[in-house]
Amino acid sequence: MSANPSFSSNELGIVEGSILGNHYKVEAFLGEGGFGIVAKCRDTETNRAVAIKVNKNRSDILQQAKKEIFILEQLRRLDPDAANIVQWNSFFLDRERVCLKFELLDKCLWDYIRDPNKRRLPISEVRPILGQLTNALSHLGSLGIVHADLKPGNIMVVNRYESPVKVRLIDFGLACPASAVIDMWSLGLVAVELVTGVPLYPGKKYYDVLKFIIETQGQPPDHVLDSGVLFVTLIKDMLALDANQRIKPSEVLRHPFFSPGLSNSHTKPANVQTQLSKD
Repeated sequence: MSANPSFSSNELGIVEGSILGNHYKVEAFLGEGGFGIVAKCRDTETNRAVAIKVNKNRSDILQQAKKEIFILEQLRRLDPDAANIVQWNSFFLDRERVCLKFELLDKCLWDYIRDPNKRRLPISEVRPILGQLTNALSHLGSLGIVHADLKPGNIMVVNRYESPVKVRLIDFGLACPASAVIDMWSLGLVAVELVTGVPLYPGKKYYDVLKFIIETQGQPPDHVLDSGVLFVTLIKDMLALDANQRIKPSEVLRHPFFSPGLSNSHTKPANVQTQLSKD
């Protein structure tokens, strides 16, 4: 997430210059949500910049923070660089608020693709991003974990000036032991948004999203209606309505989309919405 100097959290009583946990000085605010805030802080003991997630002191949020720490402890078994996941360093308490300390990254993918010079990414740039995210899901799967909230806002660009860009998954507040087909569906949606610049299934309500799914892919089988609801062939494989038929992370990187001969292709993206509406 990119710094937002105009944001401050009056609810948490944190402003620029505040000290968290005795020696973390708040320099800027990176984001906010129902859980609390994420701030760029300076460790006054080492002079290193870090990102700190400050959770609200509320019973339900405290429980979620405990679950996230449990998941993050398991993720310590992975190499953050090799697994494309954010490096978590530790947690501490600040006025009974649980604070999580992470490495500081550049900006989230949502902000990256909305840069006036970006908007829509060429296939040549989408391919390595998609490959890294698939790699991250494979590593999570090796631990029996799914992210469960995969979206551009929870994917960080390490350094926007690198080519190809490196990305990492963040925010494991909803992560849980479950089937990887959940994350694969989300990855398909992220891939389409990178190419088109807009969400494939817009809408804030479940009914609106389901309506778009039916319009592009037809009526879902009865047994998946209650569970919620490529390039074009890959995307279709990721968005298979029958979870049993959905492509697995280990299969994605073997898909023809990732053939070495295509890695430098600058082919313009197809009209994904139109192609998805065809059989």
